[in-house]
Amino acid sequence: RIMSLLPILLHPDPRLKKQCVPVPSVDADTRRLAESMIETMYDAPGVGLAAPQVASDARIFVMDCTDSETDNNPLVLINPEITWVSEELNTYSEGCLSLPDLFEDVERPKQVRMSFLDIDGKHHEELFDDLWATCAQHELDHLNGVLFIDHLSRMKRSMMTKKMVKFKKELAL
Repeated sequence: RIMSLLPILLHPDPRLKKQCVPVPSVDADTRRLAESMIETMYDAPGVGLAAPQVASDARIFVMDCTDSETDNNPLVLINPEITWVSEELNTYSEGCLSLPDLFEDVERPKQVRMSFLDIDGKHHEELFDDLWATCAQHELDHLNGVLFIDHLSRMKRSMMTKKMVKFKKELAL
């Protein structure tokens, strides 16, 4: 069955800078949103997608960092919280579906432990490593109104924002 693909908000958009609100209970609407987000993420294609990117203020993100296209392993994280981070850091060239074709190195903890609810409302605590850890932190940032470019120098951030303004103008033509 085909879920609905959701439009992805592009930076700059004030909705991307909002703090998301905790999901009170995992219900049919929550599951529908999560499933549509997974479809939208794969279609984009991306490895992660947070609710604010599809104009929802729910504290939900989805991710799948498996490297094969046939072997999907999507995770749904509802009300995620970081409970531990490693001292060891990692640098990845990060991109974002809300800033298409723009990439920049961001340094983050190499490992994070997160507690969250899954799509069935069950509580989990999971340790993420390497790309999964970077992705989880990147998506969690979204839920707090933070974009990966907010981790960059003011000059780089301003340059990327200008590129996006120009890109959005071209899209509108």
